[in-house]
Amino acid sequence: MKVWQRIDSQPPKPRQSYGRDATLLFQGREYPLRIERASSEAVSLHGDVLVVQTPLEHDSEQLRGLIIAWYRERAEELFSERAMECHRRMGAESLPFPSIVIRSMKSRWGSYSYRTGRMSLNLNLIKAPLSCLDYVITHELCHIKVPNHGPRFWKLVGRYVPDHVELRRQLRSCEIL
Repeated sequence: MKVWQRIDSQPPKPRQSYGRDATLLFQGREYPLRIERASSEAVSLHGDVLVVQTPLEHDSEQLRGLIIAWYRERAEELFSERAMECHRRMGAESLPFPSIVIRSMKSRWGSYSYRTGRMSLNLNLIKAPLSCLDYVITHELCHIKVPNHGPRFWKLVGRYVPDHVELRRQLRSCEIL
């Protein structure tokens, strides 16, 4: 079955709810959403709850915007930190450190551009466990050395992420793309 046929045959994924009984993913864990009245807008984790504070009653789209902005702030911090760690672990490869761009992507977890030397990472990776994020970053770093997905590429990935097959399976089963 061709990829587009498989995609077309799948039922559409339900859209993420941002209402009172919503549950949101962050770094591989589910957090119930709590909306509170406050003097200013803020999103934060309080223990096992994701709290959105807002002075006004917001509709679902406005809440979604606040949460996505919070995800982006966390991603900018975390993705850079994890990229530096993955790059450090791969020091024996003498790879240049790429610039990192965080984007919303519908069908990819990441990509690497040889032309620009830039690694793009999917914003939704902020919802995945750190092990999956590290795998995607390492995968893209390996593309600096090997441009295709041939045996040499997978051998290099396996050197730094021995459980990459399992992590790829986890990412495919995520409901976050």
